Amino acid sequence: SSYGLILQHQRILLCRLSAQLPLDAGYWTLPGGGIDFGEDPANAMMREVNEETGLIVKPHGLAGISSFHEENEDHAFHGIRIIYHTELMGGTLRNELEGSTDLCAWWSLDEARKLLLVDLTEIGLNLAFPEAR
Repeated sequence: SSYGLILQHQRILLCRLSAQLPLDAGYWTLPGGGIDFGEDPANAMMREVNEETGLIVKPHGLAGISSFHEENEDHAFHGIRIIYHTELMGGTLRNELEGSTDLCAWWSLDEARKLLLVDLTEIGLNLAFPEAR
């Protein structure tokens, strides 16, 4: 999957996960998501950011890569998450309707740290605000 760090005025844009993801509903994540088969990861990030937020961004360098895996008796899964720095090009902020997220909002680092965050968001905050580690 592919995600964007979208910053403006020392604030980061995060998206709240919807009830479509019952285990993580109400938690905040970076905008982004799945890469379609054959799709360039940077293009996937731009598409997913636009779908979830209404904003138009372009990648401005690789911020980091996160790898995780889960295993139990039913399945094994290995996910790789590519995180890009972005440049905000335009668009109008809006919430995704009937998608994996239901709300997008700008947060300062201090505000963001008080939210319910998935692990990917913690990684993103450290990449977006390296001076605050």
